[in-house]
Order: sequence, then structure tokens, then C-alpha cells
Amino acid sequence: MKNNWSESTAKTYINKYKKLGHNKDVALRVYTSRLLGRNPDLVIHGGGNTSVKTKLSDLDGKSYDVLCVKGSGWDMADIEPQGLPAVKLKPLLNLKKKSYLTDEQMVNYQKRHLLDVNSPNPSVETFLHAFLPLKYVDHTHANSILDITDRPDGLKLCKKIFNSKVAIVPYVMPGFMLAKKVQEVYEKNPNINCLILLKHGIFTFSDNAKDAYKLMIKYVTQAEVAIKKLKHKKIKQVTNKYNNIKPHQVAPILRGLLSNKDSNDKYIINFRKNKKLDYFINGKTVKKYSVKGTITPDHVIRIKPFPLIIENKDLSNLKNLNKLFNNYKQKYIQYFKRNKSKSRGKKVMLDTAPRLIYVQNMGLFSVGKTMKDCLIAGDLAEANAKVISSIEETGQYRPITEKDLFDVEYWSLEQAKIKKKMLPLQGNIVVITGACGVIGYETYKLFKSQGAEVVLLDKDVKKINDLRKKTNDLCIECDVTNKNSVIKAFEIICERLGGIDILISNAGSADTGAIAELDEKLLRKSFENNFFSHQNCASQATKIMLKQKNKGCLLFNISKQSVNPGKNFGPYGLPKAALLSLCKQYALDYGANGIRSNGVNADRIESGLLNKKMIKSRAKARSITIADYMKGNLLHDEVTSKDVANAFLHLALSQKTTGAILTVDGGNIAASMR
Repeated sequence: MKNNWSESTAKTYINKYKKLGHNKDVALRVYTSRLLGRNPDLVIHGGGNTSVKTKLSDLDGKSYDVLCVKGSGWDMADIEPQGLPAVKLKPLLNLKKKSYLTDEQMVNYQKRHLLDVNSPNPSVETFLHAFLPLKYVDHTHANSILDITDRPDGLKLCKKIFNSKVAIVPYVMPGFMLAKKVQEVYEKNPNINCLILLKHGIFTFSDNAKDAYKLMIKYVTQAEVAIKKLKHKKIKQVTNKYNNIKPHQVAPILRGLLSNKDSNDKYIINFRKNKKLDYFINGKTVKKYSVKGTITPDHVIRIKPFPLIIENKDLSNLKNLNKLFNNYKQKYIQYFKRNKSKSRGKKVMLDTAPRLIYVQNMGLFSVGKTMKDCLIAGDLAEANAKVISSIEETGQYRPITEKDLFDVEYWSLEQAKIKKKMLPLQGNIVVITGACGVIGYETYKLFKSQGAEVVLLDKDVKKINDLRKKTNDLCIECDVTNKNSVIKAFEIICERLGGIDILISNAGSADTGAIAELDEKLLRKSFENNFFSHQNCASQATKIMLKQKNKGCLLFNISKQSVNPGKNFGPYGLPKAALLSLCKQYALDYGANGIRSNGVNADRIESGLLNKKMIKSRAKARSITIADYMKGNLLHDEVTSKDVANAFLHLALSQKTTGAILTVDGGNIAASMR
């Protein structure tokens, strides 16, 4: 493993954080934490932790010995000093003679001795860091260390590989008892500079930041070299039976089977495929080695103790898939019951949905309640596949016991890391057409704030590219008047997110002209933009929703022109009138499937359609000011794109409403629906 320490970069960190009021110790702690956190073979998604012992002043002006240790919710890859809460060291050391603390006592004690009570909670391994007397302590879940220790002969291998400066610690669940075990090991041999925690990870420590980091690289490299020297035997692979079923066709079905119709729980699923994953998934004995547990304990809170494995032949049989999902559910329930009886305290079973679905001869579908969770699960799956494959080539994979894994999965301190307040649209996949327009973008921001995963479609290549620079959400170039373009876009959506729950069909164009004198091409083009484009998208969305069997919602941006046409606005109003009928037709045809279809009739919204030039023209035609034109409604108040976005949200959340048209125009009796 490469040592990425740079003297010049280290000095840059010291100077940068000095200006921000932080001392050299903390600056270097940030620097080496990031070096560790940005190496996926060492740390992945919040794993591991680091600390530094230094002196800081409290409000009383006195200087205290403190332990700055990684805080809950922070990732070492981009940690800042704020992510290293300072805990007064002496109170921690005062508990060295304590034989036992409950988790609640440990957490409360750590909080009570924070220099800043508003800091994040210190790591669950705070006492371990405190009990090691060296200034800098680094902890990772290095792949090569797990590769060595997650075996029946892991202890024997460690003794063969590492020198007397390395102590080997048997598996103990993280927390105060692990800290006590480390204290015992260190006191027996205070000359050590490294701890190998069997089936867990590695600690290195020194009074110098550079040396602590260097030791991590040294021992991880020794493990890597040792693994290469072991005799390797390739994992036998299943026959590559090709069929015509594609990931985008499977994803909505899997997503539907995952969702809980009673609780309205929905999941995001993401497909990924590469050579290393294929090798792992297509192993003939994958059903043995993949279900033994995770390579390091804390992965279990993200990916469950075992995956769901689907043979390719089962994809074409929905009954088989239903059976596999039910079997997984029952297996998880039995796992819970079996281990609950052996555990302390009351345990409430978590959801029974798998977080990893391995489909042989296809790839991995990772599962999460948000896209972020889903991608994290996928990354952890790749790390687990890499390590387990390596072990199976050279021996036999054996992680911690099922009971130990259960204790971590149902440990309140671990669950606290991933528990978040659930937003109204969490788990929902929303697709917005015309997303780069004023109304589309306002709608995107609003739905995103409500927890939805939003996909943005627009035909403007430049605007889509600009949007990609501003957001991590999926942005797709799509001409909604082109059926093939729409089909392709929805295939990407299914592969990347699993399906669709809400379509906001918003794209359109505004053409004008006296109807009798109109060029037929312009009228047909307007119908393509303002009617058929909506049908193209609604048709594809509905087909996916039917596959999911989990209801759905179609929302159309219609117009007041559909019921109250304006003079010389026929090319726009006629397809909008047809769109209103289309909206109702979907409500009629698919209501029995739980698919709702509603529309918004807006008027005089400054946007890409009704731009400043058009507003000026229409105000002039009426011999009124622009302000009076925009406020020309019963409420005498301008209606904005935010009002339209709020209307879409209202309809999306109105579970018992379909076939409805919500007017957003400030009041216009001639355009009212009833």
C-alpha cells in the first residue's frame, strides 16, 4: 500500500487550520484522518476512527488535556476539526479501574465531559483511544487485515506475519469492554505500536502523526504481501446461461416485492456490475460463503447479515421470485428470534427487506431507503465481495459468529448512526420532465426537500450539463416527443433507481396564431409538444408502476387554456384540452391499480413559456401594465412557479384524490372547473 504522506501538504494543513484557530496537533489529525479515509482499502463510508491527545482551553480560560476523537456522523475522508469533538481526558482515564459500564452510562459520561456540549457524540471507541497513552491513534477496517483474520486460522496467520510490536486481540464487541481488553493487552506489553483486532480491524499509534499513519501503511502492506504468498485456487463459477432479461426489466419487479404495501415503505434499488462482483456472485458456492456475515461487524447495519441470492432462471417466473422474497423474510425472522432470546434487553425487529440482491449472471441490486443508503450498501457489497473472494481462494471465510453479528446489528449505538427523521416522500422516485425550466426546477427543489429521489429530464443538452454540475441527482437528456428517447430514459431510471412512483409531466411549448390561418405543421408540432409528449411519458411510467404493483401517481402540467381558451392561443390551448382528457382517462383506466392521475391548471406564471417578452406583449394587447397583467386575478396577487410546485406536491400527497384538476391562477371564474 502506498504511503501518501506529504510534508508540504502537512504544512499546508497546519497553516490553514492555524488561521482558523486550531493548533498543530488537530491540523495534523485532520490531515492523516483524511489520508486514511480516502483510501477505500482502509476505510469506507464512515468506518474507522482516529484521535489525538492535545491541550485546549475551556470557557474558564484554563487549559485541559483533551482527547479529540472522531465524532458520530463524520466521515474521515472529509473530516474537519468540528468532527473531532474534544473530551476532557482525565475523567476518561479515571474510569480505567472501572470493570463495567452500560452503553448508556458510557455515552452519557462521554457527553458530560465534552468541551463543547454541542459537539457530535464522540466515537463508541472513545475509551479505547483514551486508554492507549500515545498521542495519535489510528483505526481502520483494512481489507487485507480482514482478509487475514476472517479465517479459522486467522490468529495463527497473524502470529506468523507480524512481529512482537503487534498485539493480537480476540473479538470483543466495540464499546467499553473492548477498551478494557485493549487496556489489559497494552499494559502487558507497553512496547507495542499496533493492535490487530481479530475479525474487526487494526489500530496503530504513536506520539507523531506521521509515524502513526506510516505504521498503518506498514502493517497493512505486510498483510497484503502475505496474502499474495498464499496458495490460490479460483472459485468455481456457475454456467453462464444468457437470457434476454435486462436489469431495467427486473428492477421494478424487485422493487415492488421489496415494498411494504401496508406501511407504505418504499425502497430505492441500484444495479451495478463489474468483473469482481460477477466473480463473487457467480461462484458455485455463493449460497454458502455469502451468507456467513459481513467482513467487519459495523457493515451489518447497512447490508444486513446475509443477502438475497437469485438464480438467473428464476427471473422469468414471478412465482419463484415471490417465493424467494418470502423465504428471505422468514429466514430473517428466524435469525431474529434465534438471537433475541440470547440477548439482553428488549429488541424490536427491524424491517425484513434485504439490502443486497445478488442475481447470478446479471449483477448486484443494492437496496436502501434513500439513494445514499443504496449506494453505500453497494460499495460495502463490493468490499465484502473482494475480501471474501480472496479468502475463499486461499482458505475458508469465517467472520464473527451470528450472535456477535446480531448484537452489533441491534446495538442502539450503531443504529443511531443511520436513524434519520423520515420525510413525507422518502423512498419515492419522482421524474420531472422539462426539469430545466422555471416550474420544473422549482418543483424539483420542493420534492427533494420532502425526501424524494428526483430524476430530471430535459432536451436542452447545455442546461442538463449545467444542472449536473449543481446536483448529484440523475439528470438525463431526453426529448419527450421522441418515444425511443423516452423509453431509453426510463430504462436508465429503472437501472439506477429501480422504478418510478410519481411522474410530473411538465414539458411543453407555447405557440400562438389564429386557428384558421395556422400552418398545419405548427399545430402538429404543438400537439407533439403539449399532448403526445405527455402520453409518451405517462405510458412508460404507468407500465413501470404496473410492474411494481405498488400504486403510483401521474401529475400533468395542463393549463387554464384547456377550459378557458385565449384568443389566438389555439395552437397551445387545443392540445392542452386534449391533455386534460388524457389525465382523466388515465385516472379511469388505472384507478383500480392504485395509480392516481391529476393535473394542475396554472395561468400567468412567468417561466420559459410565458417569458418576459410574451408577458410584455400580452399586457400591451390588453392596454394594462405588466404588474396588472400578472396580478389580473380575483386575489390581485401574482402566481409564481413556487405556487405551481406546491400544487404538484399537494396532489402527490393526496392519496385519495384522482381525476382532479387543481387550478392555480389566483382566481379566474371563467377558468374554474366547477
